[in-house]
Amino acid sequence: MVSGGILSPIIGTIILMALVLLISVPIGVLGAIFITEYWGNHRISRIWWMVVNNLAGVPSIVWGLVGLGLLVYYLDFGLSLLAASITLSFVALPLIMIATKEAVDAIPSSIREASIALGATKWQTIRHHTIPYSASGILTGIILSLSRTAGETAPILLTGVAVNAAIPNSLFDSIQALPYYIYLMTQTSDRSAAIPMAYAAALVLIFLIVVMNLGAIVLRNRYRKKYRW
Repeated sequence: MVSGGILSPIIGTIILMALVLLISVPIGVLGAIFITEYWGNHRISRIWWMVVNNLAGVPSIVWGLVGLGLLVYYLDFGLSLLAASITLSFVALPLIMIATKEAVDAIPSSIREASIALGATKWQTIRHHTIPYSASGILTGIILSLSRTAGETAPILLTGVAVNAAIPNSLFDSIQALPYYIYLMTQTSDRSAAIPMAYAAALVLIFLIVVMNLGAIVLRNRYRKKYRW
């Protein structure tokens, strides 16, 4: 268990994070904008945001059990990359939606009113004004959600990782990931060799998170400079 390198966990973590972003960002951002802009302060909207705020505080092990029951067993995805990425998307979605709502609410209503007064439709106003002006806040939420999901072990432990799994060739293959690898090293009997491997993997994981966060911060600052009110 301490032989070889950590290429498979690194590649697995990167693929997993890419799929989480691909699933959770469009759903979370567009869903939050739809509820905020089209439902407004309606009673259903208030109930929905209460549910989302509660889901944001759900422990990750609970989402792991949801993924295990719904995706692994009921939908028969098995222990797979797809099941793990969807489960982590459940963790990230509430954070992205809350951050998107706060960013959209921070935009002055005068911007929307000016756009509509010039003849723009509701969707044109959202597309050309609401989303660009709130992009920096939305990216902040994505950074926070990515930082949280990248280090989660419990959800992927129940839904997608396997000991010594190779680099996945399809969405239904099991994977290795750095958080699980670190956990595995701490459980190995040969602790004198495994613990240094765990520390090294933790350092690589932190480096990956920092690199991804720096990329998102650069994009956020660009939007912040370009769109100001």
